[in-house]
Amino acid sequence: MSIYDYKITKRDGSEVSMADFSEKVLLIVNTATGCGFTPQYKGLEELYQKYHEKGLEILDFPCDQFGHQAPGEDDEIHEFCTMKYNTTFDQFKKIEVNGPNATELYKFLKTQQGFKGFTGVKGAVMKAVVSAIDRDYKNNPEIKWNFTKFLVDRSGKVVDRFESTVEPEKIDESIAALL
Repeated sequence: MSIYDYKITKRDGSEVSMADFSEKVLLIVNTATGCGFTPQYKGLEELYQKYHEKGLEILDFPCDQFGHQAPGEDDEIHEFCTMKYNTTFDQFKKIEVNGPNATELYKFLKTQQGFKGFTGVKGAVMKAVVSAIDRDYKNNPEIKWNFTKFLVDRSGKVVDRFESTVEPEKIDESIAALL
């Protein structure tokens, strides 16, 4: 299967094919509005503004699986993001990224790029938090927390995965290289 074989659900409940994003560079992110990483919305929007006209699409999937940090309905989440961070990229229906109710798209993404490790100052904190939940977290591809980012090239290949601790600006060069 290819990433373009999947369908995703918009906030209004309608479905869209991932094939609609063919020929684009994609940054696919599971997000939350009440997370320590929520300020990454600012960096994501900066990347979107910088590269959208060159072919970047950011697909934002709110997810409430990690510490109940994405409460509220889809429209409330969208309003928060647009008001606080002035986001203009596509935000889709809230999803699950792990477990039996994980969306098919995320099941696919995890088969393409496994866990890459936590980095930076927040890395030590994340290691402690995640290891308390999953002792084997380093050896499985499950999404560990909000703001895990998958980078997809124009041909639909999932080329990289960036964990929550990687700030959006650290992905800039990787995106630019694909555009």
